[in-house]
Amino acid sequence: MNYRHAFHAGNFADVFKHALLVHLIRALQRKAAGFLYLDTHAGRGRYDLAAAARGDTLARRPEWPDGIGRLWKLPAPPPALADYIGLVREFNRQNGDVPPAPQFYPGSPRLAQLLARPQDRLAFCEKHPEECAALRAEFSGVRRVSVQAVDGYTALRAMLPPPERRALVLIDPAFEAQDEFALITAALGEGLQRLPAGIFALWYPLTERARTDELFAGLTASRLPPTLVLELAVGGEASGLKMRGSGLVILNPPWQFDRLTEGFLPQLAEALAQAPGAGATARWLVPE
Repeated sequence: MNYRHAFHAGNFADVFKHALLVHLIRALQRKAAGFLYLDTHAGRGRYDLAAAARGDTLARRPEWPDGIGRLWKLPAPPPALADYIGLVREFNRQNGDVPPAPQFYPGSPRLAQLLARPQDRLAFCEKHPEECAALRAEFSGVRRVSVQAVDGYTALRAMLPPPERRALVLIDPAFEAQDEFALITAALGEGLQRLPAGIFALWYPLTERARTDELFAGLTASRLPPTLVLELAVGGEASGLKMRGSGLVILNPPWQFDRLTEGFLPQLAEALAQAPGAGATARWLVPE
């Protein structure tokens, strides 16, 4: 497993995924009772955006200017994005003054931790040894946070159902394994069996290599609860972009979550567009 997210941190796919993650967490926090947030492929939690331009050995074009960089400069961002943008700004503020451009980007673990209440519990899984070491250092001494050097799919069996009886599970793999979609389908089945009312959010890329038809064939063959599919594309299929967009499959979405996204996802697609054919879609794979 060689994937390093640092080179992609803060790109359009992160913006899409994390803006929705913030809304999912906020929805769970409408109730006073705590919940478990489980991140199966957590990464390192914080990213130095200057490092994104260095690569392993050669300079490379960073991706964040076409992601969080565009939102950072918006004079009046859509209200539904203000919470997410504010968290990224707060993360930079905690690491120094808020600069004219972001210097650091919070991964999903840090975003969840910024939002967490005392009664909420966070569990982060990261299989890659170096990434896990960085994640452990990032959250050393932080209460109600655990970091596990385990395969995230295994964690679904080990950590569900939680004592809180409520959970939000983010599944955000690197899509390096040939059988990734089969692993995802099996993990979701296991998770639903252990916590039928849990909210499961699965991120996936829109690329030729990803073969999303295989993913949805596996999902539709399963017995799913209400399942919402959201996608954002920064260019059409003829754009030539290596990754033209990404999607989020949400099992057991919060009430009226589709209505929440109707307004700001098209605005987000417009702000992040890189080529003709950009846009956002929402559909129910299994209706409520």
